[in-house]
Amino acid sequence: MVADKGFLEHLRAGETVLGTFVYLNSGDVVEILGEAGLDFVIIDMEHGPFSFADAEELVRAAEAVGITPIIRTPSSEETYILRALECGAHGIQVPHVDDPETAKKVVEAAHYYPEGMRGFSPYTRAGRYGARDPKEHVQVSNREVAVIIHIESAEGVKRLPEILERGGVDVVFLGPYDLSQSLGIPGQVRSPEVTSLIEKAVTEARKRGVAAGTFIESPQVAAEWAAKGIQYLAYSVDVAILYRATSEIVKNTRREIEARKTRQA
Repeated sequence: MVADKGFLEHLRAGETVLGTFVYLNSGDVVEILGEAGLDFVIIDMEHGPFSFADAEELVRAAEAVGITPIIRTPSSEETYILRALECGAHGIQVPHVDDPETAKKVVEAAHYYPEGMRGFSPYTRAGRYGARDPKEHVQVSNREVAVIIHIESAEGVKRLPEILERGGVDVVFLGPYDLSQSLGIPGQVRSPEVTSLIEKAVTEARKRGVAAGTFIESPQVAAEWAAKGIQYLAYSVDVAILYRATSEIVKNTRREIEARKTRQA
């Protein structure tokens, strides 16, 4: 867990961080993930069932165990970005940012003036309900809120230099499943076509001092991408982790029971 210093500090220092997507609406699950040693959770409001009230409670749970809470917004709409940040999220992860116009809108929605034009209220959870000095709130937010954009199409990778030209993006996240779909090979996330696209995007991001991230489903693939310069590693989804761990327990337990029966026969 990287709670000893700011989340963005680790990325800017070139370090690798490990997290997962959260679909289960449970603060207990978030706390368990933090206790297990993950660095961040992505509270997924695009695919998950969460309201903003739900998301705010999961942010609290993450902070309780020193794990960085990121909210994946339902879309790039300004109001979603604003409300995610007002919940106290330490960063936003915005889906389908595949052109420079959308990227500009995201960056401006996530930052206060002069970096952007985020709606300003010092009375939300992000502003500690008015307890934080408004000037300090602006400075801290502009410095510490992580802006993560999802590139989910071949066109987005092609236009990445334009997308990053304005600045203000901290992480470029390459979504392998949507990339595979944009190439007409849905689900083939380890195909050469998908991996080459991701590699190209990583090179473009790193040339501009922006961290790269992607979705991984095994320690081996995590190590492979980390060796190629990806720092922000999202390991599977909480529901898949639970399913795989449980199914392995069931399989192994039944195998042991049957083996004991055979030995005793």
